[in-house]
Amino acid sequence: VQLQASGGGLVQAGESLKLSCTASRGTIPFFMAWYRQVPGQQRQMVASISPGGHVNYVDSVKGRFTISRDNARDSVYLEMNNLKPEDTAVYYCNMGRGSMMYWGQGTQVTVSS
Repeated sequence: VQLQASGGGLVQAGESLKLSCTASRGTIPFFMAWYRQVPGQQRQMVASISPGGHVNYVDSVKGRFTISRDNARDSVYLEMNNLKPEDTAVYYCNMGRGSMMYWGQGTQVTVSS
């Protein structure tokens, strides 16, 4: 299974970005999530969405980020609004079910102050 992430870039604080991730197989039964990682730190889950559409966010992005999925397109999205410099990281998409877990290649998000 391959996950192809896109949409990262360099923006100023307060601006928005939308990340996209498309899987090479069907995503219907899988949890989908976005993680981020800063050099020297552990990878952190930012947002997740269950097969039924239940969402969960880390406190620092609540009210600013929105995760969504389109099973017809085997895709998951992360809309990021009011970006802050502390959101700067490499963002990874993830899909998992039971013992199966797959990762995308990561896309860099840089927010300047």
